[in-house]
Amino acid sequence: MMKVVLVGCGAMSKHWLDAARRIDGLAIAGLVDLDAERAQARAREYDLTNAVIGTSLDAVLDETKPDAVFDVVVPAARREVALSAFAHHSHLLTEKPLADSPDNARAIIAAARQAGRVHAVVQNRRYVANVRRIRRFLDSGAIGRPTSIHADFFIAPHFGGFREEMRHVLLLDMAIHTFDAARYMVAGEPASVYCQEWEPAGSWYRQGSSASAVFDLGGGKVFTYAGSWCADGFRTSWEGSWRIVAERGSLLWDGHDGLKAEAVASGRDGIIDKTQAIEVPALDPADRVDGHLGIIQDFMRAIETGTEPETRGADNIKSLAMVFGAIESAETGRRVAIRQDAE
Repeated sequence: MMKVVLVGCGAMSKHWLDAARRIDGLAIAGLVDLDAERAQARAREYDLTNAVIGTSLDAVLDETKPDAVFDVVVPAARREVALSAFAHHSHLLTEKPLADSPDNARAIIAAARQAGRVHAVVQNRRYVANVRRIRRFLDSGAIGRPTSIHADFFIAPHFGGFREEMRHVLLLDMAIHTFDAARYMVAGEPASVYCQEWEPAGSWYRQGSSASAVFDLGGGKVFTYAGSWCADGFRTSWEGSWRIVAERGSLLWDGHDGLKAEAVASGRDGIIDKTQAIEVPALDPADRVDGHLGIIQDFMRAIETGTEPETRGADNIKSLAMVFGAIESAETGRRVAIRQDAE
């Protein structure tokens, strides 16, 4: 049985606890939140009658001695939680983003390495079935090597609370999902970015609800991102809307179930090459899916087998670097080189 303490019992914790109760061999040994009543309410909601409840993570870790910590706190508290978990010899699975700054991200990764603990990030869009299908399809070479990746994200959520007061809200709180998916689908290695942010008239956010960015993903691959969190009408999926152009064709994904591809065929219509529809194969049985559930299971498997999870912090920092590179570019008006290393 793997014992886990979950810290941060706000709205996002429901996704974690919904997944956790579906996993045999996992027990929630403790719940921690600055608001003790909120933690107690989560314990009642999920019938965690034996869980230790507290406002101090260190105290609950001392009492429960768990195998792992699930970190669902706000990004500003991420480093403190991580260092506490590693000091108590616990593995760590954390909500995205990995950290609230590049320096804190590198500090967390260094601490995990020094402690010899597994550290991973809930980058749950990687575990979306069509993201997996796209990666396998592109790897097959059916339309050649990808050259241009385009993602649109237009939704208008009224969250209330801290998000509406954040700076760089779209880039810092949401865009990493799209950036990480792009990096994964085309096996990209981010090298540089140019980004512009703006606040449209009528926005209910403090700053940075809309952004456009162009990334160099290496190997001749360019990724463009256009997004807004205050765009009413014709909203995209939360996964975005995608067009991937390759050497011999293109792929479209609407972010839902609409996934299709065309490849160059023989002959031309005037000056335009003919194309024909080709099948994007179904999900491979070996692919890990199921969002939070899939990631938690992958994390547990890594602990049990001594392997590394796919969304390990030392890899995820590359996606986080895309976020902070875009923010730096937006603030300076310059193209910014992206630092990928975790040192």
